[in-house]
Amino acid sequence: MATEKSDAVPQDTPTLSSPAVEPYPSEKAPSSEGEKGYYTKADVESTEEEQDGENAVLNDERDIATHVITVDDDPTANPWTFRSFFIGIGLSAFGGVLAEIYYFKPQTVLVSTLFLAIIAYVIGILMEAVIPRRGWFRYLNPHPFNKKENAFIVIMASAAANSALATEVLAVQRLYYDITPNAGASVFLLFSSQLLGYGLGGLMRPILLYPSKMLYPGVLPLVSMFDALFKDGTNATKKLRLFYIAFGCIFLWELFPEWIFPLLTGVSIFCLANQKSADFTRIFGGSNGNEGLGLLSIGFDWQYISGGTNPFTIPLQAQFSNFIGYILCMICFSIVWYNNIWKAQNFPFLSQLLYYENGTEYNQLLILNSDFEVDKTLLAEQGLPYYSSTWVVYLIASNLGMGATFVHMFLWNYSDLQGAWSWATPSALKHSWATFSWKFWQNDGMREQDAENPEMDPHYIQMLKYPDAPNSWYFITLLISIVIALVVIYKTDSTLPWWGFLVACLLAVISILIFGALYAITGLALIIQPFIQMIGGFLHPGKPMANMYFVLFGYNSVTQGQLLLRDLKIAQYTKLPPRAAFTAQIIGTLFGAVLNFVLMNSIIDNQTPILLSPEGSNIWSGQQPQQYNSQAIAWGGLAHELFAAGKRYQWVSWAYVVGLIVPVPFWVVHRYYPRLRADYLYTPIIAYFIGWLCVGINASITMYFVIAWFSQWFLRTRYPRWFAKYNYILAAALDGGTQVMVFILSFAVAGAAGTAHPFPEWAGAYQSGNYDSDFMGTACLELNCEALTASRPR
Repeated sequence: MATEKSDAVPQDTPTLSSPAVEPYPSEKAPSSEGEKGYYTKADVESTEEEQDGENAVLNDERDIATHVITVDDDPTANPWTFRSFFIGIGLSAFGGVLAEIYYFKPQTVLVSTLFLAIIAYVIGILMEAVIPRRGWFRYLNPHPFNKKENAFIVIMASAAANSALATEVLAVQRLYYDITPNAGASVFLLFSSQLLGYGLGGLMRPILLYPSKMLYPGVLPLVSMFDALFKDGTNATKKLRLFYIAFGCIFLWELFPEWIFPLLTGVSIFCLANQKSADFTRIFGGSNGNEGLGLLSIGFDWQYISGGTNPFTIPLQAQFSNFIGYILCMICFSIVWYNNIWKAQNFPFLSQLLYYENGTEYNQLLILNSDFEVDKTLLAEQGLPYYSSTWVVYLIASNLGMGATFVHMFLWNYSDLQGAWSWATPSALKHSWATFSWKFWQNDGMREQDAENPEMDPHYIQMLKYPDAPNSWYFITLLISIVIALVVIYKTDSTLPWWGFLVACLLAVISILIFGALYAITGLALIIQPFIQMIGGFLHPGKPMANMYFVLFGYNSVTQGQLLLRDLKIAQYTKLPPRAAFTAQIIGTLFGAVLNFVLMNSIIDNQTPILLSPEGSNIWSGQQPQQYNSQAIAWGGLAHELFAAGKRYQWVSWAYVVGLIVPVPFWVVHRYYPRLRADYLYTPIIAYFIGWLCVGINASITMYFVIAWFSQWFLRTRYPRWFAKYNYILAAALDGGTQVMVFILSFAVAGAAGTAHPFPEWAGAYQSGNYDSDFMGTACLELNCEALTASRPR
């Protein structure tokens, strides 16, 4: 993809040429004459060049990778310590539990690696200070806590701190099918589904990890924080001061929107101006889950502003395309609702559930036989289900984005992806055969051939001194996962045949390559679940259970592959040896999966009524298992009846074909009229985000774009020196402080430990319904009544 336009930089701002390996800014020792008060001509010229470099705008991925974070490495720093494993396993338990809590929240929030890194740093420094270094204790505290230990811990904990999609399958079975699979089979299902993507992603390291263009913007705040915490000098001291101040301020602030004053989640001047209009609530509201589109609402809760994507980190080019998709989303949602397309007004404005035509919630069990397959006779009695129309738009946008991604990446990034099939050339196969060794535990020597490639990340070049985790390790991981998965899908009566599982794996291979590259370059990950479900639905008609398992292996493997590559990029930036990174990922993933399973069962045991409710509460929500179940029924059981050509939702399927065409006009325009800068647009992101607002709390998005523009345009071009030094450390502090406070409040007052303790009711914390009821009068009440009316027979 094209990088940001260089001529957009102000004329008086010097441009930047990236050094090969040197960190930024370079520390220059004064000459002996300079120390006496005299400066040579070379000293003066060098000083001027440094000043120009410090004020230069960072224009591409290589600039950022070499000037925001240090390329230096300390080969003596040892990550293999008792401290690393002790803290890593402890935080893996912590992160696995927290991730599962967030899975059942009304807004999808990811456990921040920054949060885990901060906790690891504090504990690591504490252990360094408390544990003696004499005698036997030297094995527990061999040296000062270092950056590689911290990175090792974070990778292990972040591998655990993701809610495994297999728990979603198991949750749906418990909530909607009254099935509780065997605990042993469930755990092995988790293991195989989590590690399969690791095997696939690991084999694609040369394409999706090593090159400079594969920046992974989301990890830059973390690595910048590591540099500040473990690097001596004035610059590091200033960075740490900013970090601690911002961390403390946001930590205290989050107490207000999260507990004392939850109305601050989203304030809408328009809703306050017209307190009796449900239409205003749909368009301008959004401080509660599935309430409205949040147009021009102002959010003050960093948990939702940052969410899973910190606005300080995403490149401006990607943000611009994201913003276009956001505007189109509001337009499309309004059109389908107010024109009553697909009988939109029979159902809630925003919802992921299935409904009867009269607006009552669809009971999918009434159309399934004893084998949990669709019975045509029962289906005729119940009738075909409906989606809320905004959810249909989301499905169309998702498939539109999927199709656009394939064509866009091949048009603009063919040279970046061609390595994926270069192994199949005769010369490559000959080389592989000549160098083959059955000693899979040894280094396969494949990395050295890339050392002279100018496209390789300078950080990667520094990593070549360490033994690699060879491809054979990832291949064996993949092979074991496939074998276990084939056993589990039959032992759990998933109804997914072996050949369907293999097709899901093939889709995962292609998707990791294409969507993994888009994620690595832009920092924005597209959710390809609807696309995978569409394929599974047409392959296995009438089998919703098979569809859930098909999606588990076809979609979850892509997500896991992307997470593995992201964590390996952290290792690359921090110079953590590849074998240490591999060890940390495997341990964290397996341990976290078990904890996900235990906590999922605990939450379902205690919160089932709320999880089954379309609205949920402001603490717990079943929105994710709800949408997974409704998608499985619609696609797995009724794909031909709902989405085939000529059927009610046919454009959901046709959208993928249309998506293949979307990037082509932009590519043609740029080829013949390059001054129009059509290359600046990421068409997959524009298309995908047309369905962005279909679920959750939307009041924070205005602030998301304001902060993104302030960071990636204003600071980057007007104050490039400040941006290079402090932008990402500020991002780290805001995410870290928020995550720490949210965790404390989740257990102290939000009911994660069993009993909720809401703040005493007042105008800013209305506990009997929508938080903004007291301010917005009857608008929210009317909207709620409408939703309730829609859930009853008419």
